[in-house]
Amino acid sequence: MWTPSPSRRVVSAPATLLLRLLLLAGAADAAPPLVGVSPHDEPYFTTQVIACRDGSGSFPRSRLNDGYCDCADGTDEPGTSACPEGKFYCRNNGDTPRLLFSSFVNDKICDCCDGSDEYESGIHCQNTCQNRKDIAEDDDGVHELSVTHLDATNEFTRKHTIDVENLVHNSINKDLIQKLRGLRTALVIELGLVVGMFAFCVARRRTRTRKRQHILKR
Repeated sequence: MWTPSPSRRVVSAPATLLLRLLLLAGAADAAPPLVGVSPHDEPYFTTQVIACRDGSGSFPRSRLNDGYCDCADGTDEPGTSACPEGKFYCRNNGDTPRLLFSSFVNDKICDCCDGSDEYESGIHCQNTCQNRKDIAEDDDGVHELSVTHLDATNEFTRKHTIDVENLVHNSINKDLIQKLRGLRTALVIELGLVVGMFAFCVARRRTRTRKRQHILKR
């Protein structure tokens, strides 16, 4: 009867499964999920050393979405609120993708219709994305990006800008009207003075002519 050599080890199926799970877990730790990244931009984050988009430096992939801002433009923190200039990409599968300011991430308010911006805030966001089939797609099959929220902020800024422009426009119109009125008044006064001077000259000339005629008759 054959028996296995003592130098050889027989690995059981449960042990093999456990080993695979450990390897997968290690790989997951080594490659953090691309939270807040557009599918179109995912290839940019595949290298082990990633350059800041603004050219200010670089960072190792292990620091991606680690909650510390390494790039001034927020390249390394697309999925957190660490960088003031960062932007979070809402995939919103079935609906329109959106960009959020990083300050909206994990603020306990559901801004993405799929709720992906609140992945660590402790609140549950219902998926309210509408299953739309008419969303335009670009050549790579990536949904066309609709930049909002940026939406409410831009809407407020736009209205505020319009109000300021209207105020300035109205102020300019009032000043122009007042200037025109003042100019019209000045023209009326000058015209009156010219007419008065002309009448005075005519009257004076007639008076002199009468005096001469009167002297000649004597």
